[in-house]
Amino acid sequence: MSVFGVKLPDVGEGVAEAELISWHVQVGDRVTAESVLAEVMTDKATVEISSPVAGVVTALHGEPGDTLAVGAAFVSVELEGSAPAPAPAPESPPAAEAVEPVAAPSRTPESEARPVRTSGPRATAAPAVRARARRLGIDLATVSGSGPDGRVTHADLDRQLAGGVAHTPMAAADDAPHMEKVIGLRRRIAERLTSSWTEIPHITYVESVDAVELEKLRSELNGRGHPSGARLTILPFLVRALVVACEEQPRLNAHYDGAAQELSVFPSVHVGIATQTPDGLMVPVVHHAEARGLWDIAAEIARVSTAAREGRATVKELTGSTITITSLGALGGVATTPIINQPEVAIVGVNKMETRPVWRNGAWEARPQFNLSSSFDHRIVDGWDAATFIQRVKALLEMPALLFLDE
Repeated sequence: MSVFGVKLPDVGEGVAEAELISWHVQVGDRVTAESVLAEVMTDKATVEISSPVAGVVTALHGEPGDTLAVGAAFVSVELEGSAPAPAPAPESPPAAEAVEPVAAPSRTPESEARPVRTSGPRATAAPAVRARARRLGIDLATVSGSGPDGRVTHADLDRQLAGGVAHTPMAAADDAPHMEKVIGLRRRIAERLTSSWTEIPHITYVESVDAVELEKLRSELNGRGHPSGARLTILPFLVRALVVACEEQPRLNAHYDGAAQELSVFPSVHVGIATQTPDGLMVPVVHHAEARGLWDIAAEIARVSTAAREGRATVKELTGSTITITSLGALGGVATTPIINQPEVAIVGVNKMETRPVWRNGAWEARPQFNLSSSFDHRIVDGWDAATFIQRVKALLEMPALLFLDE
């Protein structure tokens, strides 16, 4: 039998490398021409790589978290029978390519080093004394116990400390940290946020919004219902407000390339909706928000957010945003400092709604309020422009009828 090397295929246009997320097979597994070998992630999507041949896996080239170049050795498969491997179909990029026979050794697990426990008398002590000794870094074997049958007591520990003996704190076995490698989407999020925070001089502007009229309108419209079954949260109104504000200040609906020192100002408003998923933070996009009505925006937010949480979002649904909204809902706190979704120049954050005392017409009045905590790229957006933008959004939300003047 011959061993065929499977290379990492071209998993997308313009993609030169991919991160190995997880193996779906192990050495010794029998695979068919449709078996999924592994899952890899590129800058654009997560892709499952299938085997083009049937046989037995003899080697896996790489560990989860490794970045592999397209065309690099990926999996070695010992073919069944004497039939040659079929040529891969060029119109199916996710399928792995079969290449010339190679002699590849099987990957064998490394033997684990195990600590050697020495035998000897074990000091006796109460659990509380033993725990205190661990915290203080005292080896009980070095302490002379004054209790019954030589049991070590707290007083013995005190005397040990008073004797001036230096001790190195020791971590209890159950206090040892669990180490895990940060890979996949979590690592990509970390890299992007680090890049955004270190490269972009952020300016954050926080403003409160009176939500009395907005809540009246929202409650009325939800009470009437809509054939789509969508429900109106604050977000569809905020998206509409951003569309209006971006029409007046188009330079905030833009991407900035710091290396080229070029600002791309977009005529269409594609709003990213920061969404928490089981795999981490994703930003699905409501494309062409300027062409959508309120209910359409609400339905699209629900659709793309659900797709992201369920792992069904497409590359198109996760790319192309020109300005982003982030919201923690009821956990939104009083104020936050959102990190800009690079290469955008603005992000608008929604904090939790709460009833606050407001001084109006000579008396205190309880009114629903929430804050907008927004960050801007100070290389492009001056403080005056940021304040003007958010004040416009605030005015639109406090008098939501203005959102529909053009509809």
